[in-house]
Amino acid sequence: MSNILFILHLPPPVHGPSMVGGYIKDSNEINAAFRCRYINLGISRTVDEVGRKPLRKIGRYLSLLSRVFGQLIAFRPELCYISLSVGDSGFYKDVPVVLLTRLFGVKRLYHLHNKGVKLRSEKCYNDWLYRLVFHNAEVILLSEYLYGDIEKYVPTERLHYCANGIEDVDTSQFIGNRDEIQQLSAVNLLFLSNLIVSKGVFVLLDACKQLLEKDIAFHCTLVGGEGDIDTKLLNCKIEELGLTDVVSYAGKQYGADKEMYFNRADIFVHPSFNDCFPLVLLEAMQHGLPIVSTLEGAIPEIVIDKVTGYLVRQEDAGALSEKLEKLIQNPELRQKMGKAGRLNYETKYSLEKFEKRMLEIVEQLTGSSS
Repeated sequence: MSNILFILHLPPPVHGPSMVGGYIKDSNEINAAFRCRYINLGISRTVDEVGRKPLRKIGRYLSLLSRVFGQLIAFRPELCYISLSVGDSGFYKDVPVVLLTRLFGVKRLYHLHNKGVKLRSEKCYNDWLYRLVFHNAEVILLSEYLYGDIEKYVPTERLHYCANGIEDVDTSQFIGNRDEIQQLSAVNLLFLSNLIVSKGVFVLLDACKQLLEKDIAFHCTLVGGEGDIDTKLLNCKIEELGLTDVVSYAGKQYGADKEMYFNRADIFVHPSFNDCFPLVLLEAMQHGLPIVSTLEGAIPEIVIDKVTGYLVRQEDAGALSEKLEKLIQNPELRQKMGKAGRLNYETKYSLEKFEKRMLEIVEQLTGSSS
């Protein structure tokens, strides 16, 4: 049985990489197949700390390096799995972790949950660091759509694809009753993500303004924690655009409360212009919701344009408004796309399929077999 050291993000805070890290750590299949140790790569404990409060995180980071060093000596892993950040400042934090594993000559497997290598590698020092980090490493990508970002550094023979998956919940009751509920109220749009400019929050508000000017009946709910947009700024923008009667902010929601917002929604909106593989889109499909999103990252693989929803250009409020209008005014189309999305989730994005694929990749790299 092989020793595997998993250096990965774990919640809190809750975001895509930490959710996937939690799934891996809790996987009975993976823990039964290997001797596993887990180290939390994250040094932020809340969304508010991401990119902020560096002094508070210095101690956590030094502790992280110490734990990695200790496990490399005591545990002697055959493979180090690293949830590597590549397209933001987190990359510089992760480089020393990578160098420690290289120092001990351990085989490395990077699981990439973000992108930005191609753009950042235009600077000479980043290019040198990427060459150093990716040298002889195996890489997991979430989608073939993302390979262009790293093709300069990673040949296809060291590449593995594994789409993320999420745990299933029983949504059949709500999917079946949604059509009846829709006849009793205005169509409900749902945005569920942290309040970050690059998630398209302001683009969505501009699209809502256009819908309002056409006298289209709808209500849009924004759910998520504060990011680079705080509540005050959001509410000021809503008021400035005259949207106070049709747009509301519900703050952070978890568990049953979060489920409630999915179940009340008729259309899911995710107008991101800087994303990789948003897990929230899998949740929307799981709940039988048609999706309007963007041609960004792996989203064109997750959302099948004109089948499970619509895809529009990034930062195009007019195109977003047009597709939302089409769905708002066509309940049969919403139902058809929502059911197609649910089937797409079941076929490709269940947690079971994710765990099975992850197991295959690690077994392949360690020469193990179930």
